[in-house]
Amino acid sequence: MIDGVSRGKAHDPDQRPSSGQPVPELPAWKAFVVQFSREAGSFAGRVEHLSSGRRSRFNSAAELVATLETLLDEIGASSESGGADD
Repeated sequence: MIDGVSRGKAHDPDQRPSSGQPVPELPAWKAFVVQFSREAGSFAGRVEHLSSGRRSRFNSAAELVATLETLLDEIGASSESGGADD
């Protein structure tokens, strides 16, 4: 099960372009840091959204992907919206 997503101190305000500006191919508001556990053979660790500081722990590849999807949905930057809505 995915640990609750915690809210850290925001590192940067929302950096999305205003309406009418093109959305970058790799937008900064979709940047994450993934840190893996030092346990050999373990796919566990933590993921942090860089611009909001939100972070969560994961214990499997499926949990990592689910956590990323949750975080992206929460910031309104899911792949369906392209990040330009919010």
